Amino acid sequence: MIDKATLDRAVSAGILDATQREALIALAFASSSTDPAATDTVSLSVDDQLRLVGGGNDIFVTVGIVLLFSGALFALQAVFPSNSIVLAALLAAASWAVAEIVTRQKRMRLSSTLLALVFSASVFAILSDFISSRFGLPDAVDFLSLPALRDDALPMGLMMSGGLIAAASLYFARFKVPVLAAVIAVAATGLAFLAAVLVYYDQITSGAIAPVAQQLAEVLSNALVVPLVCGLIIFAVAVFLDLHDRERQTVWSDCAFWLHVVSAPLLVHPLFILATGQEVLDGSIEPATGAALLLGLMMALFVLVALAIDRRSLLAPTLAYFGSIGIYYLISGAANTTGIPPFALVLVSIGAIVILFGAGWQRIRGLIIRPLLPTSLLDRLPPIKA
Repeated sequence: MIDKATLDRAVSAGILDATQREALIALAFASSSTDPAATDTVSLSVDDQLRLVGGGNDIFVTVGIVLLFSGALFALQAVFPSNSIVLAALLAAASWAVAEIVTRQKRMRLSSTLLALVFSASVFAILSDFISSRFGLPDAVDFLSLPALRDDALPMGLMMSGGLIAAASLYFARFKVPVLAAVIAVAATGLAFLAAVLVYYDQITSGAIAPVAQQLAEVLSNALVVPLVCGLIIFAVAVFLDLHDRERQTVWSDCAFWLHVVSAPLLVHPLFILATGQEVLDGSIEPATGAALLLGLMMALFVLVALAIDRRSLLAPTLAYFGSIGIYYLISGAANTTGIPPFALVLVSIGAIVILFGAGWQRIRGLIIRPLLPTSLLDRLPPIKA
């Protein structure tokens, strides 16, 4: 069957118009109960698909968007101040208007992703400027002045996160751009972390926690629960979307991809610190007994989960994190005795793992996941390709 990418290229090349494209998709699904309006492809292989680039014309239009908005930004800055709400509002309106053509009519993926990010950044700037003027904030807020903002911190956080989530949701409802799922997840996580910081701040100011370095480090360590819980929630939503669309034929599968990208660092970073006993304030690591074993088990667990749900987007940030931080400390002792730079061994280790999984992902899935999980669960997971 012809996939959606081919139909998109046909529309871009002028072979089909948008109406004919939708008619072909409706015809393809005429004998199926699947709703064509909710489907993002006609036929796709299940291999952690990310429908991000729609072809050469999509890249060409993306370059044009970069040039257009860069020129518009420099031109508007000559008329309005760089922190002007009007400037940000104009960029947001322009990104929406261009998306009406690029996303709604032409369905160009990379261009649509860029426009969605421009819109989100513009909304963020609008909210920042509004909050600054509403609460009379100075241009630069240093660390020592943050306690003075305690009474207004929660309203500011609600305005920022709530406004960004509302704007991203409205944009998604109109254009169905998957990257906005990551924007919403990050905004919600930021609000949750702010709430936790305020709770710990109140404990310090009330005398429940002494404001000395040891207690402050303990408070920050306890705050790691927030990103960990948020990461678990985001991961659960992504898995739900994957199980709901195990053939990965709709836009919700792409949303799940971005949610996995967001959830991975939120899960890995707190677990790494808890496993190694890293000092939150100075970043030094004094691994407790069995830390190396815990890190190895953590990596194995993430690999198994990524293989089970067929999501390299979950595994890639994990390998990058452990490669840059965790594995460095585990192999530095061996590197010091051989004279080989630890960074070189890190690159070799991670590179070998990435190539191995990249070249034989589905084969590895079959060898590990098939005998490990019961058939009832395998039938709900993405199919394992032969």
